[in-house]
Amino acid sequence: MTETSRSPRDADWPRRYASRLFYSDALVVAATLTIYGLIALDQLSQPVAWPSGPTIPYWVFLILLGVVWLLSLDVIDTRDRHMIGQGITEYRRIVNATVIVFALVIIFAFFFRIEIARSIFIIALPIGVAALVLSRWLWRQWLRRRQRQGSYVYRAVVVGERSKIAHIARQIERAHDSGYVLIGALTRGGDGSVAQLPVLGDFADAGTAVERAGADTLIVTGSDELDPQTMRRLGWEMADRDINWVVAPTVTDVAGPRIHSRPVAGLPLVHIDFPTLEGYKRVSKRAFDLVGSTLLLVLLSPLMLVTAIAIRIDGSGPVFYRQIRVGRGGREFGMLKFRSMVANADDQLASLLDVQGTTNRPLFKVTNDPRITRVGYFIRKHSIDELPQLVNVFLGEMSLVGPRPQRAAEVALYDDDAHRRMLVKPGMSGLWQVSGRSKLSWEDSIRLDLYYVENWSFTQDIQILFRTIKAVIAPGETAH
Repeated sequence: MTETSRSPRDADWPRRYASRLFYSDALVVAATLTIYGLIALDQLSQPVAWPSGPTIPYWVFLILLGVVWLLSLDVIDTRDRHMIGQGITEYRRIVNATVIVFALVIIFAFFFRIEIARSIFIIALPIGVAALVLSRWLWRQWLRRRQRQGSYVYRAVVVGERSKIAHIARQIERAHDSGYVLIGALTRGGDGSVAQLPVLGDFADAGTAVERAGADTLIVTGSDELDPQTMRRLGWEMADRDINWVVAPTVTDVAGPRIHSRPVAGLPLVHIDFPTLEGYKRVSKRAFDLVGSTLLLVLLSPLMLVTAIAIRIDGSGPVFYRQIRVGRGGREFGMLKFRSMVANADDQLASLLDVQGTTNRPLFKVTNDPRITRVGYFIRKHSIDELPQLVNVFLGEMSLVGPRPQRAAEVALYDDDAHRRMLVKPGMSGLWQVSGRSKLSWEDSIRLDLYYVENWSFTQDIQILFRTIKAVIAPGETAH
């Protein structure tokens, strides 16, 4: 997001936010171990003992476990100011820290033959992980609300060539939850504006311009005039003023786990891993899809039955609708849906797209579609019409999460970049479905799909599924 009006600089907000997370983590850990103690009261009456060692009450062991747990969360940098409130790294570190603590307990118990109730691993471990992740998610929603109000943000000035400044500004503008407010730019010439940002001066004016604008962050994008010596002096100038120094490479849409910084000969080289979804990753994703689709088919069968009855009562035509879509590697399959349109809907599509003027776009969506039935409007808005695709997931034709499958006519309009979305199985839900749905343009939709393909992770799938639940319950105006 961009902002030209001046507001007070608040460079200390990451520390205050991290301190809130510490107290929240301590409360969650204490509550988790207390709940475990109440569930396993009989264990609390038994001491923790081992051969030729002291005997301690069980509640003392739980207190020691809580202290080590909090230390582990700190050692693994789960409250690092550079990543809290952004991405999935924060959640991954919480899980890793918790698993490490309980793994150490198992190791010590084994080698020292300490009698510890197994229920602590069955109860406290999953409750603790879930509660910590949930609390961090709630804090992240709190942070987002404050950032939308203009507080708890980095006020940044971008320095570099005009084209690169415009690129960075567009990327940050798209990410409404980036936490950065761009208030100006520094570029050659030092006048005018770039990407709706006022130019505050030339490269030589960096120190005074940043102070005058009340910024706390300088984002360096690169320029032929920014040679290594100039960059070093610029860094010293920012350090003297306690300004955050951020270097933005031209590489975009790369998730954190793929990026590795490695200092070589005084150069901060950035290594970027190529994405892979093969081997054990592919097996684990398929196993998750198989188990998840089976459980959801069982749990949602009453809702699916009611939907089928409603469609039958609403009018003539089949309950289910099967359409040929293109899946992984260009293979075609029959995608199942509850029928939400009139019986001859496909025959009317071409004429409606022609009237709308979108026949040459690879996203065949009709605005205010007259073919949708009364029941269809409701089940489409809440994505109930997609539930039969759980059968496609069970059969291995689709995945729970992935780019949405499209028709052959749409795929025929793909450019070379868009074809990369077919490197993975299509999904019932995907990144663009939970990021704006029908409101997004084709360009934004394909960008999000490619980001998913290039940066796949199991944690990201879980995050998308939780966001899908939220989008289904409260679909907003972008669903139709």
